[in-house]
Amino acid sequence: MNEHVNAPADGDGTMPAPTRRTFVRVLTGMAGAAYVAALGYPVYKYLGTAADEALQEASVKEVALDAAHLPLNAALMFKFAGRPAMLIHHSDDTWSAYSAICTHLGCTVAYEPERGRIHCACHGGVYDARSGRNVSGPPPKPLTPFQTSVVEGKVVVSRA
Repeated sequence: MNEHVNAPADGDGTMPAPTRRTFVRVLTGMAGAAYVAALGYPVYKYLGTAADEALQEASVKEVALDAAHLPLNAALMFKFAGRPAMLIHHSDDTWSAYSAICTHLGCTVAYEPERGRIHCACHGGVYDARSGRNVSGPPPKPLTPFQTSVVEGKVVVSRA
């Protein structure tokens, strides 16, 4: 058996050379720490992302869009609190704004001006372009509406 495995420092203050056993223990400990970090980081990011999104969503109250030049019967996609939203300029010169996230499975919806509706291509969901109400298909709820107003040539979209 090796006598100096747990031996104190030599008389000159130097430690004896480490053994293979010590090397393997250190290497195993480092590998275990790396494994725990590799498993823990995605969990940390997942939990942190939800909290960050909630903070960002709560902090944004309104958005001013330079959309006065938007033609009648057209839509503008934009981000509201980091999420897709849609501003519609109706043919009677009124405005509507909604979340552009389908209430069925979270796909992004699109405005179809020729049909006067908002459509989700994922599963065929249809929403009314004037009210955001779910008209047909699988969506269980209407789109989240936003308030709109025109102020100094800009369209201001705010939480309802």
